[in-house]
Amino acid sequence: MARYDFATHRLYVPADLSPDAVVPLEPGALNYLLNVLRMDEGSRLLVFNGRDGEWEATLRKPTRKTAVLVLQRQTRPQEATGRIRYAFAPLKSARLDYLVQKAVEMGVARLTPVLTQRTQVHRLKDERLQANIVEAAEQCGVLALPALEPEIRLERFLAVLPPEEMLVFCDEDADITDPVIALRQRQPLAGITVLVGPEGGFTDEERARALAHPGLLRLSLGPRILRADTAAVAVLALVQSVYGDWTGSTVNEM
Repeated sequence: MARYDFATHRLYVPADLSPDAVVPLEPGALNYLLNVLRMDEGSRLLVFNGRDGEWEATLRKPTRKTAVLVLQRQTRPQEATGRIRYAFAPLKSARLDYLVQKAVEMGVARLTPVLTQRTQVHRLKDERLQANIVEAAEQCGVLALPALEPEIRLERFLAVLPPEEMLVFCDEDADITDPVIALRQRQPLAGITVLVGPEGGFTDEERARALAHPGLLRLSLGPRILRADTAAVAVLALVQSVYGDWTGSTVNEM
C-alpha cells in the first residue's frame, strides 16, 4: 500500500483534530470545497493542522450554504519537526512563491527572510507566504508546516545566530569540492541554518560577517552560478541527504 493517498483531496484546517470531532470550515475552505470542488454530502477528504497528524473526514452539510467536517480516523501520525532552517534573501513574487513552496516540499522546519544590501524586495506579504506554505503542504503530503519567522537584517541575523548552530553558507567564491563529502566531514551540534544570498550575491562585508561565524560550513554548489531559487533546491537536497530525513535516521529531529 502506498504511504500517501494522493487521490483524495487534502485540506489544512487550524482547528484541533481528534476522533469524532466536528470541525467548522473557514469561509475560504468552505468556498473551495462547495463551489470549486463541488463536494456533496458525505464526500471524503483528508485534513491536517500541522500538529495532530492527518485525518480522514466526511463532509456534512447542515444547510445548502454551510458545511462542517466530521473526523473519522487518523490516517497518519504527526511527523517530527526538523531542525533545518532556510534563511533566504526575498526575491520577486513568482520566484519567491516557488522558493517557499520548494522549501516546504524539502522539509525545512523554519523559513527566515533575511534582508541584505542587494535584496530586491523589502516588503513581504506574510499572508501570501503563509498561503504558499499551506498550498505546498496540501499538495505534497507534508504534515509538519515550517514556521515563518519575521524578516530580519542579515547583520542582526548573524549576530544572534547561536555559535553552536551550523551555518551552511552557500558561497560562489568557495573552493569547488564535493559538497556531500564536505557535509559528511562535519557533525552539527545543534540546529542547521542554510543561508543563500540574493541575486547579485553578498557584498564583501556581508561575506566577511558570515565567514566569521564559529559554526560555519562554507559550501560551493559547483562550477555554475545558480539563480537563488535554484540554489535553494540544490543546497536543501544536499543537506537533507546528509543530515536530514532522507537518510531514514532521526538526526534532524528536535
